[in-house]
Amino acid sequence: MNQEKTACIFPAILLNARPGAGKSEIIEYLKNLENDERRKKYHIGKIHVIDDFPFLWRWFEEDHLLETMGKNRLFTDSKGYFKYEYLWDLLILMINLEYKKFLRDTPDSDEYTVILEFSRGVQHGGYQRAYPLLSDQILQYLAILYVNVSWEESLRKNRERFNPDRPDSVLEHGLPDEKLDFLYSDCDFERISSGMNGSIKINEYLIPFSVFENEDDVTTLSTEKIGPRLKKCMRELWNRRV
Repeated sequence: MNQEKTACIFPAILLNARPGAGKSEIIEYLKNLENDERRKKYHIGKIHVIDDFPFLWRWFEEDHLLETMGKNRLFTDSKGYFKYEYLWDLLILMINLEYKKFLRDTPDSDEYTVILEFSRGVQHGGYQRAYPLLSDQILQYLAILYVNVSWEESLRKNRERFNPDRPDSVLEHGLPDEKLDFLYSDCDFERISSGMNGSIKINEYLIPFSVFENEDDVTTLSTEKIGPRLKKCMRELWNRRV
């Protein structure tokens, strides 16, 4: 990757939050901007998204097909919970692999900001477990944007966005209340970032972070408010780079 890229855009942004917090809506907002505006206001280049949800959903689909064949499910039990906790780790390693392949296969990768997206709850290790699994190839360029909503707001949004006709959709998938509560009610990002003055130590890297407050749900209710709030967060991130 060309080091000159860091002079104008972020090479990689990690977008984290509870489910339903507004991560995917922020990505859609950025995608709909003109390239020059996105680069100038937000330090975001062309966008390539690596989201762990499609990987996870594929496991659900494969398990369902195996069950219809009379075979054992590989990844999840009959209620849709992971059979093995290490599968959460595998999802991060798959993100690493997809990032590596994107750089390998994209001649103009220096013009892109790769947005990495996932959610983690304390029940399966939280961000404290997930972050150190990110590759050096990612961490050396990374900045984190965390979208902050309460557990109650996450639950509300998860219910409202769910489309039973499109459960595989990034923008319209959802979880049953019981599963959302079990997996995501306790989030450790605030504990990890508390008192860190805008940066988190991950392995040997100091990673800048900024928090996009979204308890008022501007990502759904007010497109006009997304821009100024996001611009402030991205300016903070840019100024916090080491």
